[in-house]
Amino acid sequence: MRAVAALLVLSGAVVLGVQGWQLLVVTPRAADAQAEAARAVSADWSRRAPTPSAAPTIPVRAEPTTDGATIAVIRVPRFGRDWSRVVRQGVDEAEVLNSVTAGVGHYVHTAMPGAVGNFAIAGHDTGWGNAFLHVADLRVGDRIVVQTADGWYTYRFRNLQWVLPTATQVLEPVPGRPGVRAAQRLITLTTCDPPYDAKERLIAYGLLQAFRPTADGPPPGL
Repeated sequence: MRAVAALLVLSGAVVLGVQGWQLLVVTPRAADAQAEAARAVSADWSRRAPTPSAAPTIPVRAEPTTDGATIAVIRVPRFGRDWSRVVRQGVDEAEVLNSVTAGVGHYVHTAMPGAVGNFAIAGHDTGWGNAFLHVADLRVGDRIVVQTADGWYTYRFRNLQWVLPTATQVLEPVPGRPGVRAAQRLITLTTCDPPYDAKERLIAYGLLQAFRPTADGPPPGL
């Protein structure tokens, strides 16, 4: 009995140690690396800025055919002044969500940035950089800025929703209304909830407000 008790105590200590290492060491390092990768991508696109057009429209790029391709950089001021992440094609954990050079994934076959429909993305709430840990802190009107090589798409946060993991209808062109044709340019952020658990999904919705070409520089205050 003493031996069994000792083994149980040891096992518990090992589990707590692993979780502590993940929380206190791995996750902060991943967050720093993800933010640095996003800044590098953003700076590279800015250096390659094309000549501004006389009558800029809202450009929409074709969806990549390769999983893991870089799509955008996302910035959410509510998450922190220096918070930014690279958005890649797909939601594979190893290549995208857990990657120290990404952290946010684009759901395949949802809209691309700026397009009519639903630009739907995913990120961890806790672990591997805590990309979407603060989604619940969003307030109506908060900016969600998505940068591509073409420029900056500024979405404004509208509302939150809590759903079960099986509620894939939040990814529809009109969230929650399968088969309905989209007329708006939406963004949807998805993550697990509550923190350190995955019983539910927390969904944040936003609506495109403005587009700013790369040649004009980032939106004021960004």
